Amino acid sequence: MADINVVPLVDVMLVLLVIFIITAPLLTNAVKIDLPKVSSRPNLTQPDHIEFAIQEDGSLYWNGAPVTLDELGPRFAAEAARQPQPELHIRADRMTYYDHVAKVMAAAAKAGLGRIGFVSNPEDR
Repeated sequence: MADINVVPLVDVMLVLLVIFIITAPLLTNAVKIDLPKVSSRPNLTQPDHIEFAIQEDGSLYWNGAPVTLDELGPRFAAEAARQPQPELHIRADRMTYYDHVAKVMAAAAKAGLGRIGFVSNPEDR
């Protein structure tokens, strides 16, 4: 006899389906909690930031005021000691040598500033 009897297979599949239908809702461990409703807006306080600019010729500007590379260490250390620690936003000219940017980043990291970012202008499309 070359026939395959599929009735036992269908019976087993239906039993498995019923088991999964019954146990699936039990697997969710969500606890129903009625959370309080509030009408306040989130507090969006931003920490202070330092606008640091590097021009193509290597001249450095701290919030618009010219500074030298030797002055950066003590100024970065003083800013790193503040709480909350300010962010350093580096705005470098497109044609600035990477060496100038790397020296500024190294001085900031050595002083303990942890939040360093680059500011760029989006391309015109």
